[in-house]
Amino acid sequence: MVRIAVMGASGRMGQMLIRLVDENDLTSLSAAIERAGHDWLGRDLGEAMGSAARGLVVTDDLDGALAQSDAVIDFTAPAVSVDLAARAAAAGIVHVIGTTGFSQADLSAIAQAGRTGRIVRAGNMSLGVNLLVKLTQQVAAALGTEYDIEIVEAHHRHKVDAPSGTALMLGEAAAEGRNMRLDDVADRGRDGITGARTQGAIGFHAIRGGDYIGEHDVIFAGEGERIVLRHVASDRALFARGAIRAALWAQSAAPGEYSMLDVLGL
Repeated sequence: MVRIAVMGASGRMGQMLIRLVDENDLTSLSAAIERAGHDWLGRDLGEAMGSAARGLVVTDDLDGALAQSDAVIDFTAPAVSVDLAARAAAAGIVHVIGTTGFSQADLSAIAQAGRTGRIVRAGNMSLGVNLLVKLTQQVAAALGTEYDIEIVEAHHRHKVDAPSGTALMLGEAAAEGRNMRLDDVADRGRDGITGARTQGAIGFHAIRGGDYIGEHDVIFAGEGERIVLRHVASDRALFARGAIRAALWAQSAAPGEYSMLDVLGL
């Protein structure tokens, strides 16, 4: 049994992860972690989640939780994930990161932790999205810059970062297919008199509202035709299943920072 700790246990993804870790025959829940001052701290996890007591108390003792775990799964916030990356590496356990919204400095710090630790980081943990990433790269490589690329994503009203981590993954894949750097060609929204579209630009547009789980369209718009690659998430559990799969896969991995493409052999 791979012992998995869940960071941010009270959140929507945290509770989903706990349920799916319990259901998986290869995993057991070793710790439920919350931030200092959270009202779940010191409570039995089962009771906090509205079910029967299970004898596991929610804790903010991060190092103690990591010491009794083989992996920690983390869908929280950039500052939390950066700190956790260094601590998980020091503890010698796998760190699965589903957090998005990182700055370049954050990513550099995570990469540094990956020199000694085992990290799987992805803007999206689903199989379908990672297949879409691969397809986006291939289509972008096959089509010239006369096809305009626009990436449109939709998420629930509570999401705090834009574009989504998945949209950025797709943009990186499209830029890589064209042998470009995304930072050089990204166009993140338009307002006012913008002038004509720049050839080769990759546009991003974010929709926020309601209870969207996640929808992503990659549009290749040419003269006389449009090619649209689309992924729609209808169940948040698919992200949790992917994260658990990553935690299992990385048990035998060498130190480094990996993506879901590595986990899925793509």
